[in-house]
Amino acid sequence: MRNPTTTRANAVITVATYEPTVYDKPTDGPVLTRIHVEESFSGDITADGVVEFLQSSAPDGSASFVGIERVSGSLAGRTGTFLLQDQGTVESAVVNGEWFVVPGSGTGGLTGLRGTGGFRANLGEGAEVWLDYWFET
Repeated sequence: MRNPTTTRANAVITVATYEPTVYDKPTDGPVLTRIHVEESFSGDITADGVVEFLQSSAPDGSASFVGIERVSGSLAGRTGTFLLQDQGTVESAVVNGEWFVVPGSGTGGLTGLRGTGGFRANLGEGAEVWLDYWFET
């Protein structure tokens, strides 16, 4: 398989809706939470996103999470939707994560989109995000 030529897209995410729901709170051990998030991307990615996270939280405030997000909008002059699969951590009120485009998830002008990237934010603030992407041919 050839090494694809990638382009980096940079954007900022602004969260509009953040709805955590604890679904398992043991007397001892991490708390499990489902978090519904609705957000918008601005910059090289202009889009809206909706994501469900599953998160484990420790008493010290650190956490680990995974999620799947549908992104609807435009990238590289193309319009459509795609899915991002996320994983990350929260430590000292800083969120760090990585994501990748779910293969085969692109629609419309974003059909064939592939890529990897990540995000960083201070807890409760907008995230700086990047995606190194290419289109399968």
